[in-house]
Amino acid sequence: MPSLFDSLRLGAVTAPNRVLMAPLTRARATQAHVPTDLMATYYAQRAGAGLIISEATGISRQGLGWPFAPGLWSDEQVAAWQPVTAAVHRAGGRIFAQLWHMGRLVHPDFLDGTAPVSASPTTAPGRAHTYRGKQPYAPARALDVAEIAGVVADYVRAARNARTAGFDGVQIHAANGYLIDQFLRDSANARTDHYGGAPENRIRLLREVTEAVAAAIGADRTAVRLSPNGDTQGVIDSAPETVFPLAARALSEIGIAFLELRELSPAGTFGASDQPKVSPRIREAFGGPLVLNQDYDFASASADLAAGRADAISFGRPFIGNPDLVQRLRTGAPLAPDVVAHWYSQGPEGYIDYPPLPAAA
Repeated sequence: MPSLFDSLRLGAVTAPNRVLMAPLTRARATQAHVPTDLMATYYAQRAGAGLIISEATGISRQGLGWPFAPGLWSDEQVAAWQPVTAAVHRAGGRIFAQLWHMGRLVHPDFLDGTAPVSASPTTAPGRAHTYRGKQPYAPARALDVAEIAGVVADYVRAARNARTAGFDGVQIHAANGYLIDQFLRDSANARTDHYGGAPENRIRLLREVTEAVAAAIGADRTAVRLSPNGDTQGVIDSAPETVFPLAARALSEIGIAFLELRELSPAGTFGASDQPKVSPRIREAFGGPLVLNQDYDFASASADLAAGRADAISFGRPFIGNPDLVQRLRTGAPLAPDVVAHWYSQGPEGYIDYPPLPAAA
């Protein structure tokens, strides 16, 4: 019976424990999306995680629409990531870069006034974070079939850049209502070509991106994140049990390092849904390590590992206020709260100033 503190092979990486750090947008890069020295300190502080999955990181200007989020498309960005990954490795950690294309969630302010792209001409609900404050999302245009190869190439370039920057691998962000998820789920995909309609078509972009990235840097250094159930930023599927096991089977055939699922429950604290979880069926379809994420504490994480529902658990917000989360879970120490007001602020406060256990005692 595995515990949270047993090692686990994740493709080319051996995680010393099964407490993964989930991706967390923290907005500490520059306005030009270049990583900063603060980020090296932040990630190194959390190197006790079995594996760190970085904050979502833009693959291109077209795909990044979050203020002060980092990118991986330019030489300057690659060079600035190198001290971050080096700091993590010096601290004994391992880190994957999460590759991000936001699709229709990119506001035109980030695109010199042009429209964002998506699977179909739709508009996301709510308002976008921009450098001019929150603004309503704009209508997206559908990607032409001829443009899709360019998007796939952007993922490949970013994956290669991630390896040059010192990352141990990459995770393709195919969840949470962003571009690939907009293709996967039928509320956002009304296409009538071979990227729309049947589930086999809607998983095509995910499969093409994953195959291309795996061919470029190795399947054993490639992971994927999915969010199969519930509404996320206006994206939902009417029959996720038909789409996501099919996607998981395709990813299993590619041989990726691991698959992470962010699922919603009726009582979720950061998104909730009555739509049933799909993870049991995905577990049957996917042959590699499965990582689950959603409102876990020590007891629930241990129970899902013991029951075989997952091979590892990723924790997000608990890592914000607890850089030594693994040690706290191992010893039963209380968890420190984090300050919501500093989630997306640009300074060190609420970012690198949470004390570890010895300093807090």
